[in-house]
Amino acid sequence: MFNGLNFSDWCEQIQFHLGVMGLDLSLRVEKPAAITDTSSDDEKNIHDAWEKSNRLSLMFMRMSVANNIKSALPHTESAKEFIKFVEERSQTTDKSLAGTLMATLTTMKFDGSRSMHEHVIEMTNITARLKSLGMNVNENFLVQFIINSLPTEYGPFQMNYNTMKDKWNVNELHSMLVQE
Repeated sequence: MFNGLNFSDWCEQIQFHLGVMGLDLSLRVEKPAAITDTSSDDEKNIHDAWEKSNRLSLMFMRMSVANNIKSALPHTESAKEFIKFVEERSQTTDKSLAGTLMATLTTMKFDGSRSMHEHVIEMTNITARLKSLGMNVNENFLVQFIINSLPTEYGPFQMNYNTMKDKWNVNELHSMLVQE
């Protein structure tokens, strides 16, 4: 269900479901030319298949959008255009969410109220959500964000990491922190 905050996930799910059901033709192929008296049987079949795909895709997508958002979208008879309208509607929300997630990631601190494992996983999940919004966080940056989130008790650990020639990836850092 598209709720205004999950366009990337919603769009991926829609494309998957329509593809599995064999209804994604109208999303993959431009609308064929109108049928005329001289149209071949193949052209008529392609046109009919596209029309069916478009109609059912549009119905399926409309059913998967929250009512408060659906009522604010412009009316269209094109499945491809409907996705575009939903994407445009979500862009300002995505920017705001991305800013909030970046602020959370860069200011997050480990306070001991949960396990180190949960802390690292949460930071990794935030970067995955940012990636789904089109903002890639480099793994080296994530490692540094995690290290910066550690309290002063981890000072020797941080110094040890900083003096090492090799850099760890997130999984290696996660393993080392869980062992600490």
